[in-house]
This record gives sequence, C-alpha cells and structure tokens, in this order.
Amino acid sequence: MSLLVVGTVAFDAIETPFGKTDKIVGGAASYIALASSYFTNEINLVSVVGDDFPKDFMNTLKGQGVSLEGLQIKQGEKSFFWSGRYHNDMNSRDTLDTQLNVLAEFDPIVPESYKDCDFLMLGNLMPAVQQKVLSQLTKRPKLIVLDTMNFWMDIAMPELLETLKGIDVLTINDSEARQLSGEYSLVKAAQKILAMGPKVLVIKKGEHGALLFNKDEVFFAPALPLEDVFDPTGAGDSFAGGFIGYLAKTKDVSFENMKRAIIFGSAMASFTVEKFGTERLIGLSDEDVSKRVQEFVDLVQFDISLV
Repeated sequence: MSLLVVGTVAFDAIETPFGKTDKIVGGAASYIALASSYFTNEINLVSVVGDDFPKDFMNTLKGQGVSLEGLQIKQGEKSFFWSGRYHNDMNSRDTLDTQLNVLAEFDPIVPESYKDCDFLMLGNLMPAVQQKVLSQLTKRPKLIVLDTMNFWMDIAMPELLETLKGIDVLTINDSEARQLSGEYSLVKAAQKILAMGPKVLVIKKGEHGALLFNKDEVFFAPALPLEDVFDPTGAGDSFAGGFIGYLAKTKDVSFENMKRAIIFGSAMASFTVEKFGTERLIGLSDEDVSKRVQEFVDLVQFDISLV
C-alpha cells in the first residue's frame, strides 16, 4: 500500500564523542524513507532541496523504491543545514548552526499520483506545512502519523493543536510529551495528549525504549543495548519509518499490530545509531533486519511460573 512521506531532506554536520563529520546527508524524510523501504516498495516523497544536494543520494533513494516526483529542487538555492554536538551521554546535544535556506519558504506540493495515499507520515515540520499537505489529499489515508518537536510547541502551539485533531498517531520524545501536556508523569501526559486528537501516542525514550499508548492500554518496548552508539541523529525518524513501513506492509493498523511495529521501528533505529548519518540504513538485507528484530524478541522473552 502506498506510503507518503513528508519532511526534510537536508545536510547535517555532526560531532559526537566518537568523532565528527563535515556536511553529510540527513533530514527527517531521508531517514523515514530509507527505514520504511525495507518493508514497503511504494514510497512517495514530498520535500525540498537546493541545487547543491547530491544526485547520488537521490539515486540511492530511487534505488530503495522511493519516488522523487514530489521532491522540489530549487535552482540557485541551498538545502536546509543543521549542525550539532552531542554530549558524552549521547542523549543531549547542542545545536551549533541552523540554516533554513529552501525550507524557509517551503510550499509542499503533493503530486496528483500521491494524493490517494494509504499511509501518511508527516515528518517534523512546521504544523502549518503539515496541515497544507493534509488539505491536498483526495481521501483520508488509512493511517496518519505525525512527528513534531518542542520548537513548534514554543512558537506555533495553536497551529500544532489544530493539526493534532486530524491525525491518528503522534510520535514524540518524553520531554516533548511533558511539555505538550504540562504533566511530568508520562501516563498522565499520554491521557492528556490523547484527548487532543490522536488515537495513539508513541513516546520515544532513546536508549530507554519506547512507550505505546491508546486510551485504554499501554505497551513498552525496550531499546537494544549496543556496544557503540556513534550518532543518534535520525534515530527517532528511522524509528518512525520502520513503524509506519511495517504497518503499511501488513495493512493492519490495530493496536496489537502497532506493538509489533514498535519493535520493527526500534530495530531500524538501532541500525541508524551504529554509523554517522544515513550510512547504516543503506544496503541492509532482509536477513539483517530479521536478525535484529529477533534480538529484540530474545531480549524480552522469558518463561515465568506464578505460584
């Protein structure tokens, strides 16, 4: 079933305790599209880049089954750029530089062939841009997943709250859940956020796993303990890509199947952090993905006798 991915395709420059990079390919939509491509082969991308963006990465996306008809290339302009430095705990970071460039005036145009998508992943963008995408669709997708961040809560809360009314699943991290809800307890935060519109909430907790809520149930998935975490950039987006990619593959949006999708999303995130940027998400085999998912299963599987 067709999956529409909307978000940034961009450049990053990253510094971690393991090293640093010059300008490399990043952006939420890049990670989402690559991660989801291991589950479904009908992926449509809506984004914008400048004419400085490398054609070889565009070819990589095409090779993974991603349609670029909706990727705008602005001649004479530069692509979005972000630079950051991670602290030793790899959970916190400082933004060193942000250059909006083409993103400053991004007007998303959904091609006609994308407008009847079955699944929609709205990557982290201005809520007004996310709403504009929704307004162009000819039918409501089977599932709409949205990612956002604290920055939009700071400067565009009314627009974000309006957008949340029309989605099915919200994915945010724990600090964002607390900010959005005004509650420290994540259980209380989840119930407040679900009352804002989403039917399901995913709270990402980095190396501490992820929580899945609906109004009646909660499910916890662990993160895989890894010897080396080189670069956490894009892990949350890779998680989202694996999550919605698996749902698109199985055509099942039940809460029970979302529990499985959380594991597949976590597996894709665990690949991402092993190398800088998008490098680890390129060229994986089905066996690689299956083995990684099995590691998650083995991590939590046990027998117990209650007496």
